[in-house]
Amino acid sequence: MPLNVARASVVSPPELIPDARNGKALEEVKVLAKELNPVLGYWDPLNLCRLNLYGQGDDATVGFVRHAEIKHGRVAMAAFVGYIVHENGWRWPWPLSTSLPDYSSFEGLSAPAVWDATPAASKLQIILFVGFLEVWSETKFVLESDGEKHYMRGGKPGYFPTFDLGKPDYSSGNPLGWGVAHPVPFNLFDPFKLTGGLSAEEKARLRLVEINNGRLAMLGIMAFVSAAAVPGAVPALTNAIKHCDGEVMAPFAPEFHLNF
Repeated sequence: MPLNVARASVVSPPELIPDARNGKALEEVKVLAKELNPVLGYWDPLNLCRLNLYGQGDDATVGFVRHAEIKHGRVAMAAFVGYIVHENGWRWPWPLSTSLPDYSSFEGLSAPAVWDATPAASKLQIILFVGFLEVWSETKFVLESDGEKHYMRGGKPGYFPTFDLGKPDYSSGNPLGWGVAHPVPFNLFDPFKLTGGLSAEEKARLRLVEINNGRLAMLGIMAFVSAAAVPGAVPALTNAIKHCDGEVMAPFAPEFHLNF
C-alpha cells in the first residue's frame, strides 16, 4: 500500500492526545517509516495523516490510518494465500451446505467467481462472522478487559482483543472479572502462543515485517484480481490466472445482494 504511515501493533505507543493538532504520533510515524522502508521513508502525498478525522486531532487520525493499513494488510495476506490455494485446486474437504455435496461446482472457476457460486447462507455466515470481529475489536468494554485502549485514544494500532472476556481478578474480589471466559479454545491473534517467548526486540522486528508483508500482499491480490478481470493487464500473470467474466468486486458493488 503506498501510504507509508502505519506500523504493526506498536512497540511502545506514545501518549496520544486526541484533541491535539500537532502531537507526537505524526513525528513518531515519520521515524517508523524509515524503519519500514529506508529508501522511500515517509510518504503521504494525500496528507491523510493531517485530515483531523472527526475533529479528533492528528494523533487520533494517525492511529486510525495506521490501524486501517494493518487491518487491510492482514486481510490482503489471507486473500493472497486463499487465491493461490484455489487456483492450485486445493479444496475444503467438507460440503458448504446440503445443496452442495462437494466442490465440483467450483471447478474451472476463477477465485473471484467462487463468490457468485457460494450459497447465500454461506455468504451470510461470512458477513456475520466478519461483522462480529469488527464490532468486538472496536468495543471499549472489550478492549479495557484486555487492559488496552482504542487505537484513536492512545491504544495500539493493529491490536485485536482476545476472547478472554472475564479474566479472573481475585484482587477485586471478582474471580470472573467482567464476564465469563469464552468457550473457544483459541484467540484470533497468536492462537498457539508462539510469540510468548520472544524478546521485545524480536516482536518489534516482526511487527515491521508484518506491515511490509501486508503492503506487498495488497499489491499482490490487486494484481491477481486485475489479471482475472482484464486478460493481459498484468503481463507476468498472463495465462496463470483464470479469467473472471463477472464483477470481481461484487461484494462491494452498490447492487450487492445475497440472492435469498
